[in-house]
Amino acid sequence: QLQASGGGLVETGGSLRLSCAASKRASTRYVMSWFRQAPGEEFEFVAAIKFDGGSTYFAENVKGRFTISRDNAKITAHLQMNSLKPEDTAVYYCAVGTRVISSTIARRDSYDYWGQGTLVTVSS
Repeated sequence: QLQASGGGLVETGGSLRLSCAASKRASTRYVMSWFRQAPGEEFEFVAAIKFDGGSTYFAENVKGRFTISRDNAKITAHLQMNSLKPEDTAVYYCAVGTRVISSTIARRDSYDYWGQGTLVTVSS
């Protein structure tokens, strides 16, 4: 079970921090990721982190603005979003995959568990 939190309304250029907490750790190849979907847009990958080793992955349109970190003890990942733009407005979903490999990390069907989504609104 995943619990996402931290969404809200922010002005352009502002920051928000999203968190995703898992109820239990399923495997040593645990990957936690964030996806988002804006109104009328396709579902898209945002960022991911491997709990073993901490490797991170980002979509091109958020590189340099977003960071992702994890707390292994709390089985939680945080998405720090800086320099937010109106086009970042979306519902953000966290997801966990237990058998994700690097080449498929941005694929929606790589993930086994999904959080409920949290709305991020960036005003212009």
